[in-house]
Amino acid sequence: MVSAITDQEFALFQRLIYKIAGISLSDAKKVLLVGRLSKRLKHYNFGTFSQYYRMLASGLHPEELQVMVDLLTTNETYFFREPGHFQFLRDEIIRPRRNPSTFRVWSAACSTGEEVYTLAMLLADTLTSAPWEVVGSDISTQVLVKAEAGHYPLERNEGIPAGYLARYCLKGVRSHSGSFLISPELKRRTRFQQVNLTLPVDAGIGDFEVIFLRNVMIYFDMETKRKVVANLLPRLKSGGHLIIGHSETLNGIQQGLETVRATIYRKP
Repeated sequence: MVSAITDQEFALFQRLIYKIAGISLSDAKKVLLVGRLSKRLKHYNFGTFSQYYRMLASGLHPEELQVMVDLLTTNETYFFREPGHFQFLRDEIIRPRRNPSTFRVWSAACSTGEEVYTLAMLLADTLTSAPWEVVGSDISTQVLVKAEAGHYPLERNEGIPAGYLARYCLKGVRSHSGSFLISPELKRRTRFQQVNLTLPVDAGIGDFEVIFLRNVMIYFDMETKRKVVANLLPRLKSGGHLIIGHSETLNGIQQGLETVRATIYRKP
């Protein structure tokens, strides 16, 4: 039987997830934490959250630390979320473009991949002959496995325009009935990797014309937001755009970025 979490124990996990992922877990998230981590305590036959915390803090079980991060990171997403951003990308960035080099977009908190494949559909449709690539990253390895598979329940296709659905999605049959798959044509031009945005980003990921950093900054305090933006900017090309979620702002942390319009910024 798992004991109820104490305020002191909860504070330990708040500090731990902040240290690892930069996520500020409010006191209101205590029920969520208990609900998601209790199964891990049972798995190890731990009776208290302190026992589980000591195991994580020992540094001897990095794989379990990743499990904890996967469980505590929220991953709500869907296709063509906040469509104004995709219209801006198509009309204001891609269509006026005359550069024949590979057009690269980074979905920096891609969760289960819907944003990556939304971008891929748009680029395939708009950049008909020019080369392009979409990179998706997340701190959670669990969601990246799902993203890479590109396999979704049929009800998740809401928001995908009918033409895109017909061209870029394959309806599942037999054992895959009730689901759909992203077409191999799109998947060939996407790739996924784990990235912790609170740490310096490896230059091996390459440079990008556009970085989508949407609906993740709401989990960070001001210091972490500043750090994340500073980590991403070296990977954004001059003249490139950084796009954040509609409920977010870079007020006070623009770090040289020009405001194009609300939630859309340009690197001079």
